[in-house]
Amino acid sequence: MSSILLASVPAHGHVTPLLAVAEGFVQRGDDVRFLTGSRFADRVRATGATFVPLPADADFDDRTLFDDLPERAKLKGTKAIAFDIDRIFARPAKAQYEAVMAAGAAQHIDAVFADPVFAGAAFLLTHPRAARPAVAMCGVLPLGVSSRDTAPFGMGLPPARFFNRPRNAVLAALNRRVLRQPQRTTNDLHKAVHGTDIPFLLTDWSRYADAIVQLGVAGFEYPRTDAPSNLHFAGPLKTNGAAVPLPDWWSDLDGTRPVVHVTQGTAANTDYSQTIAPTLRALADDDVLVVVATGGRPLDTLPPLPANARAATYLPYDELLPRTAVYVTNGGYGGVQYALRHGVPIVATGGKEDKPEVGARVAWSGVGRRLRTERPSPRAMRRAIHEVLSRPHYRAASRRLAEEMAAAPGFARVADIADRLTQ
Repeated sequence: MSSILLASVPAHGHVTPLLAVAEGFVQRGDDVRFLTGSRFADRVRATGATFVPLPADADFDDRTLFDDLPERAKLKGTKAIAFDIDRIFARPAKAQYEAVMAAGAAQHIDAVFADPVFAGAAFLLTHPRAARPAVAMCGVLPLGVSSRDTAPFGMGLPPARFFNRPRNAVLAALNRRVLRQPQRTTNDLHKAVHGTDIPFLLTDWSRYADAIVQLGVAGFEYPRTDAPSNLHFAGPLKTNGAAVPLPDWWSDLDGTRPVVHVTQGTAANTDYSQTIAPTLRALADDDVLVVVATGGRPLDTLPPLPANARAATYLPYDELLPRTAVYVTNGGYGGVQYALRHGVPIVATGGKEDKPEVGARVAWSGVGRRLRTERPSPRAMRRAIHEVLSRPHYRAASRRLAEEMAAAPGFARVADIADRLTQ
């Protein structure tokens, strides 16, 4: 039996996939603790793991995090990424690190499995290996490890057909300039802990981890000829979450009309003009059934629903997605992975955080259409949805990824890595 600490920033899309990892370790008899934000305490305990709270200066509510930061709304691309890295990624690093160290002082830790933006894990890596637990990065976002074959993470650029590596080298140099402030923040905090600058870019810390466990499949990621040897693909994991009741309109999903499911996830879902409203307007007069999930927001916050639309706060995806012809999203990684597990083609709009990277991979892998804007017009949305509905190669590509996901080792790969790291 090993002592495992899972660590995540308190964001729904980061915590939820790690809950499945926690369940797996608990079920095989490991001692499992989960360090994250207070609002996830009940969900952590439901897995059988012990909840460990983040300190107040590293805890936040991702649903309201940027309400008081209007300047962020004006940022795009790498500038938006740099802002988020500084505010969410870098600034809590020292408090996160100290929380991990306190957990280790209270009870020995054999291995830490951290989400990609839990920067406290990077501070652990600068200890000698003999003086720290094993550290693995759990990939709950598109793979962000740097490569000569890919543009810097956050730009949403797939590999170029011509002059790819020279382009990427130029973009990497520009990206380092954009990320100067987050790196300064990181260095200041690292000096307070270790007395030196951190010896690598914070955004590339996973390359120096003992393992990268990507909770996805290689078919959704760009090929990297210089991928680190510590990279392993496990495939997406499924957590045994609370049962979601069927809405009273469920019988309308009777197969007589194609179902278009649209959602903005559970965090970036306050502004329906980004994805939900354009979809409702785009398809209001079409012979389809539009199914909306608000991600927990009250239904009365939605715009008026046309006659061919139905809505619920949450929906049972294992029941809904097999009935779905197209999945429309603002680019949340977890939702896209869930749709692909069922072989559903995708229309992804733009956004911030990792969403440009998700949309770029949707287009690159052939599983759907990408709309590069955060607020597409109904006309553009309708064109994209109908293209995905009418052209079978999108569903064929999605089904190929579904087959790859079904064949992935899943938690068995995570457990194997944990055992190798803790021997």
